[in-house]
Amino acid sequence: MTSVADKLAKKSARKPSSKQVRLKLVYVDFWSALKLSFLIAIAVAIITVVFFFLVFTVLDATGVFDQVSSLYKEVTGSKEGLEAIIGLGRVMGFALIVAILNLVIVTVLGALAAGLYNLAVKITGGLLVGFTNN
Repeated sequence: MTSVADKLAKKSARKPSSKQVRLKLVYVDFWSALKLSFLIAIAVAIITVVFFFLVFTVLDATGVFDQVSSLYKEVTGSKEGLEAIIGLGRVMGFALIVAILNLVIVTVLGALAAGLYNLAVKITGGLLVGFTNN
């Protein structure tokens, strides 16, 4: 009959299949966070402009603008429809302004998040993260 000590010796002699380490994230580089948030903001800006173009194209192709314009003419009694107000140039200009504002805001928020995390680390000691080599 094997004793408990023998069983423990067999378990400890076996090497673990993977090594696990626990690391603490104690600093986020400000410039790295700024560059990464800027690149993410550029991607979001491109997506915004493409989204506005696609939505405008689909609404124009399906005739939604014509229906809304005729409704606008009936309600207001005006001779001009919405074609003078809503055009591809104006929509894309608005999309560009939204994309630029989004670019600035996302970049600033990324840098601010890095700075706030670095300040919070001084109070909390950092974020404990576990890694394995599987």
